[in-house]
Amino acid sequence: MLKVEGLLGLIVLALWIFSIIDVAGSREQDVRALPKIAWLFIVLIFPFVGSLAWLIAGRPDPRPRAAPGPTSPFPEYDRPGRMRASSPDDDEAFLRQVRERAEEQRRRYRQQQDGATEADGPES
Repeated sequence: MLKVEGLLGLIVLALWIFSIIDVAGSREQDVRALPKIAWLFIVLIFPFVGSLAWLIAGRPDPRPRAAPGPTSPFPEYDRPGRMRASSPDDDEAFLRQVRERAEEQRRRYRQQQDGATEADGPES
């Protein structure tokens, strides 16, 4: 009977040490349910129950993430079908619109200048 209790004690001790190391080595943003420091205190104070709770509810999900690779800090920009920003130099319609607007502004400016000199009248 003593051997069984000693074996169970070693298993609980190994589970407790594993859980402490696992909590300490996990990244803060990957820990589930509670903050990392709270999990550490729970595992330290309640060795068996805390270790089981950590393994069931707090441990980071071991499955790989859905979208591997570089991720944006703004996930709404990674939606499928969302148009990406492009360089204005690559958009001929945009460049044409900018040129037309600039020509229109120059034409209006010349008209204002011509109107201002006519209103002053000829100086003699």
